[in-house]
Amino acid sequence: MVTTTKLPELTVRYRWMHPKQAEFVNHPAKRKIARCGRRGGKTVGVSNVAVDAFLQGHRVLYAVPTGNQLDTFWFEVKRALEQPLASGVIYKNEGMHLIERRGTQNRLRAKTAWNADTLRGDFADVLILDEWQLMDEDAWERVGQPMLLDNDGTAIFIYTPPSLASRSVTKARDPRHAFKMFKAAQADTTGEWAAFHWASHDNPFISPVGLERVQRGMTRLAYQQEILALDATEAPGALWKQEQLDRDRITPILDVEGRRILPAMRRVVVAIDPSSTINEQSDETGLVVVGLGENGFGYLLEDASGRYTPEGWATKALGLWVRHKADRIIGEDNNGGEMVEDVIHTRNPNAPVKRIHASRGKAARAEPVAALYEQGKIRHVGEFPDLEEQLCVWEPLVAHRSPDRLDALVWGFTELMLGSHFTVFV
Repeated sequence: MVTTTKLPELTVRYRWMHPKQAEFVNHPAKRKIARCGRRGGKTVGVSNVAVDAFLQGHRVLYAVPTGNQLDTFWFEVKRALEQPLASGVIYKNEGMHLIERRGTQNRLRAKTAWNADTLRGDFADVLILDEWQLMDEDAWERVGQPMLLDNDGTAIFIYTPPSLASRSVTKARDPRHAFKMFKAAQADTTGEWAAFHWASHDNPFISPVGLERVQRGMTRLAYQQEILALDATEAPGALWKQEQLDRDRITPILDVEGRRILPAMRRVVVAIDPSSTINEQSDETGLVVVGLGENGFGYLLEDASGRYTPEGWATKALGLWVRHKADRIIGEDNNGGEMVEDVIHTRNPNAPVKRIHASRGKAARAEPVAALYEQGKIRHVGEFPDLEEQLCVWEPLVAHRSPDRLDALVWGFTELMLGSHFTVFV
């Protein structure tokens, strides 16, 4: 079903919108953010926004991380403007995903923004950032905002809460940046910002039976994020809580040379939970630096986890060992501990490496460390969004991909603060 608006002697077709879409599309705020479930109609909604703004003579820029994600928007725009395009009243460049009225600044363009810098050199009256949770924050902070200066333009953000599984397809430095923007928009009292939320269920055009079938095949956390469109800053059964981490966080103080001033440390270790493979689907290597202060508190000093080759994480670990003046490097024997020792000693035979073998399950190892956090005995020196998200969404009784950052942190604080709960191989 469609409704129509008129360009001179031509018909432009809009998609019908459900009430949640319409509320979002029609709201007058200059900055709008919508958090939506999969197949909830968010891209169809902003395609209506884009077409309407174009018809009013504005310059519209739509951006999304990858080309595949761009296809739905581009299809909807071409469908809405099919008659004007066929008549030649407006011009289309398929390769550039561009529609314009020749000889004017009035245009609609769709671009990919996997690299935020691809958006540079343009301006817009309406900027739409789709799948915002997967974009580098610079797409708005450094590139997008200046685009709107000429005409005090409008910015629209739409996203679905990201899951741990999306980590390999994101450019975001902070995986919670979209959620933080959403919360700030909710709290705004100036009228400049507005926040909207709807779940997949709110779209009456998708199958209830299909939704029920999807729910049966998803974990509780994935269903919460992908279908209900709820940001999972915490999972109900997680051992760590974000409030707890924030309560005991330390903001780093810098000296005149820009170095962090830290409490005096009794011991410092570099802890590794290694991955022996490297590809887009492989697990990360957990790589953290933790310390035990002379005051008896534990400190998370650095999270350098990531997808590395074995040579890559070994080199990184040695660099951390030197920079933090660590006592030793520890690595799990269950998952490549011998390799940790071999690869690191290939590069520096004098580096002290301790191999450890877990004698208990992952949850049993994590619980005593989580208890130290509950007792206020561990501090994070700065913010570690990737690691903290993993702490707060990992549930011991739910199947997840390996929580590599969490594992490395548990090994480190167990070594420093809990004595020998595992077998040690020297």
